[in-house]
Amino acid sequence: MEYRQLGDLKVSEICLGTMTYGQQNTVEQAHQQLDYAIAQGVNFIDTAEMYPIPPRAETYGATETYIGEWLKKQRRDRLIIATKIAGPGRGMKWIRNGTKAIERENLKQAVDESLKRLQTDYIDLYQIHWPDRYVPLFGQSVYDPTQERETVAIAEQLSVFADLIQAGKIRHVGLSNETPWGVSQFSHAAKQLGLPKVVSIQNAYNLLNRVFDWALAETCHYENVGLLAYSPLAFGMLSGKYLSEQPEKARITLFKGFGQRYLKINVNEAVAAYADIARRHNLTLAKLAIAFVRSRWFVTSTIIGATTLEQLQENLDSLEVDLSDETLAEIEALHHRYPNPAP
Repeated sequence: MEYRQLGDLKVSEICLGTMTYGQQNTVEQAHQQLDYAIAQGVNFIDTAEMYPIPPRAETYGATETYIGEWLKKQRRDRLIIATKIAGPGRGMKWIRNGTKAIERENLKQAVDESLKRLQTDYIDLYQIHWPDRYVPLFGQSVYDPTQERETVAIAEQLSVFADLIQAGKIRHVGLSNETPWGVSQFSHAAKQLGLPKVVSIQNAYNLLNRVFDWALAETCHYENVGLLAYSPLAFGMLSGKYLSEQPEKARITLFKGFGQRYLKINVNEAVAAYADIARRHNLTLAKLAIAFVRSRWFVTSTIIGATTLEQLQENLDSLEVDLSDETLAEIEALHHRYPNPAP
C-alpha cells in the first residue's frame, strides 16, 4: 500500500467506500469489511450523511452510525475519515426537512450530526456531495442554463468551513461531482479571501467514464486538488458480472432505475472488450479496472466498495497489479474505439 499527500494528510492509495452499509450490508458485515481493509493497510474511509444508497428516509444516516460503532474502538489518529453533506436539488425531504443549501445553519447541523453518528470529535475531510448550484449530475452530460437555481455564494460556503476548521470539527474541505468551473471558483475565492483551500474532488472515474481526463485534469493539476476516484468498477459493470446474466443480489438488479449512467449504448460492448484485454493478460476484469485507475497521475486515492468480503479481497488484490505499457496501450486503443460510453 502506498500513501499519498492530501493537504497535510497521508492517505492510502485505496480508500474504502461504504455506501452499502445499512442497505446491502449488515453492521456485522460492515465491521468485518472495515477490519479487513485496515489490516491490508487502508487508512482512508469515505462515507456520507445520505448513505446508504439508494437513499431512503428509513435508512438515512445508517452508514455513518455503523462506522461510528466501529470507529469508537479504533485508534482514531491512525485513520482518515471523510464524509459529505448532501446538497439541494435532489429531493430527500427527510434530510433537514429538505432545506439542504450549503449555508451556515445547514452546514453546522450536518457536521454536528455526522460527528455524533461517527462517534468522533473531528472529521478529517468534509466534502460537498454535489454543488449547491445547478450542474448536470450522475449521468447527465448537457448543461442547461434554464435549470439554474438560487445558490449560496462560494465565498460564503468557504467562510463557514473556515469557522468549522477553527472550531476543530473538520480538518480539510473537499468537493464532489464538481466541474472545472467550480473547482476554479473555490480555489480563486480561497486565495483572494484567505479562506480554506479545497484539497480534493471526488468524481466518478473508470474505464467507461474518463471525462476527468479533459478539463478537470488540467484544473486540478494547477490548483493542486487531488482526485478521489469513485466507481472504479462502474457500479459493478467492470466486474463483468452483468455480461451474461443479471445477478440476483447485484445493485442494478435490486434497484431498478438506479445507476442509469451505466446502462447506455456501447457499455456492454466496451465491457466485453476490456474483459478480453484482462483475459489476455491473465487478470480479472476487476483487477484490470482498478489497476488502471490507480495508474493515473491525477488520482490521489481510488475508492472501492463491496457487498461481500470476497469482492473486497479481490479489489484490494489489485494492489499487486502494475499494468505494463503494452496493456495500457491496448486500453488506450479501446478507449478511442469506445470513448466514454458512461459519462
